Amino acid sequence: MSDLYARHRKVLPDWLALYYADPLEITHGEGRHVWDAEGNRYLDFFGGILTTMTAHALPEVTKAVSEQAGRIIHTSTLYLNRPMVELAERIAQLSGIPDARVFFTTSGTEANDTALLLATTYRRSNTVLAMRNSYHGRSFSAVGITGNRGWSPTSLSPLQTLYVHGGVRTRGPYASLGDDEFIAACVDDLEDLLGHTRPPAALIAEPIQGVGGFTSPPDGLYAAFRQVLKERGILWIADEVQTGWGRTGDHFWGWQAHAQNGPPDMLTFAKGIGNGMSIGGVVARAEIMNCLDANSISTFGGTQITMAAGLANIAYLLEHDLQGNARRVGGLLIERLRAVAAQVPGVREVRGRGLMIGVELVRPGTDEADPQAASAVLEAARADGLLLGKGGGHNTSALRIAPPLTLTVAEAEEGAAILERALRGIQ
Repeated sequence: MSDLYARHRKVLPDWLALYYADPLEITHGEGRHVWDAEGNRYLDFFGGILTTMTAHALPEVTKAVSEQAGRIIHTSTLYLNRPMVELAERIAQLSGIPDARVFFTTSGTEANDTALLLATTYRRSNTVLAMRNSYHGRSFSAVGITGNRGWSPTSLSPLQTLYVHGGVRTRGPYASLGDDEFIAACVDDLEDLLGHTRPPAALIAEPIQGVGGFTSPPDGLYAAFRQVLKERGILWIADEVQTGWGRTGDHFWGWQAHAQNGPPDMLTFAKGIGNGMSIGGVVARAEIMNCLDANSISTFGGTQITMAAGLANIAYLLEHDLQGNARRVGGLLIERLRAVAAQVPGVREVRGRGLMIGVELVRPGTDEADPQAASAVLEAARADGLLLGKGGGHNTSALRIAPPLTLTVAEAEEGAAILERALRGIQ
C-alpha cells in the first residue's frame, strides 16, 4: 500500500470509491494522455468521468484561467459578473429552450437539485417521475430520485419518486419488442402510472444513462413521453450532465434525439463545459426559472474563474467542430469494438453514440452480469496503458468509454487495440 493510499484511508470516507487494486495518483496530463506519480503514461478514455471534455492542459483554457486569476477569482452572485453573463448568453442561445434563463451551480448534482426545486415549486407537487437505472447525483434529493441501487444509500427523500420504464433498451420486460412497439409499451406504462398517482411535478431523464452503463432508449421515446406529459402540464427535465456539448456526435444535446415534440422545459448541465473546472447549471423557461418567491444566491456558482474556463472551452469546442469529431472518430471506434465483441463471448453488447460508448460484459453463454470480468478488464487495460470507466445497473458490469472529444483516429485505434487485448484476456 502506498503512503498516499494509507493516508487517504485514514482521513477520507470508506465509501469514497477508488479504481484499481493499486490506486492511481494522476499528476499531470496533456491532450488525451495523463501520467501517474511513477511516470507511467496512459491514454485517457474516461476524462475524469467525462469532465475533461476537450483535452488535458488545453492551452486556450489554461490561458483564460490564468489571466482571470490574475484579475479576480471570485466575488459571488451579489455583484454583476461579466464572464457569467457572457457564458449564460452563449448557453441560453445553444440550449434550444425559448426565453431561456440560466442559473450556474458548481456541479451536476447541484444543478439537478436546483431543477427539482424549480419543478416542485412551479407545479406545487413533490412527486417526481424518474427512469429506472438512472443516476442524478449525490445530494439528498438527487439520491432520492436515482434509480440505481448501487448509488442510492437511503430510501429517505423529500420527494415521492415513481420510476418509469424505457431507459434501458435491451433489458427489462419490453426488451424483446421492436423499437416502435417498445416506445408504445413504455408510453402505455407511463399513462397507466399517471392514472394511479397525484399529478407529478416533472419527469427527469438522462437521454443516455451515464452511471447506468451508457444505456439509452430508441430515439423518440422522450418525445412520445413529452406528448403525454404536456397534456397534463408535467415538466420534462433533460439531465444533460454527461450527454451535453456534442459528445454524442449526432446531436449537441442528448434531448435532440427526442425532439419531435419540442425542447425540454429544463435542462441541466455540468462536467465537460468547464474542462475540469467546477461548473454546473440549469437552463429553464423564464416563467419556471423565476417562480421562486424567496431569496436565492450562489456563493460559488458562476464565479469568474470558472466562467472564464467555460467561455474558452466552449469557444474551442465550437470553432474546432468537436461534435463532428465525436461523430466521426466515435463511429469508427464503436464499429471497431463491435468487431472485437463478435469474437469475445463475454461481451453482451457494445452500445452508445459518438464518444460515449458502453461495453457490457456477461458470463459467457448467459445473460448474467459479470462485474468481476469488468474489474479484470479495467486492471488489464490500465497495465497496458489505457484508463477506462465502469458502470451498470443491477451490477457494475459495463465498461464506460468517454475520452476527450479531440481524440484522434490513431488514438482511437490504439485504445481499441489495448481494450481488445484486455477483453481477450478474460476468456
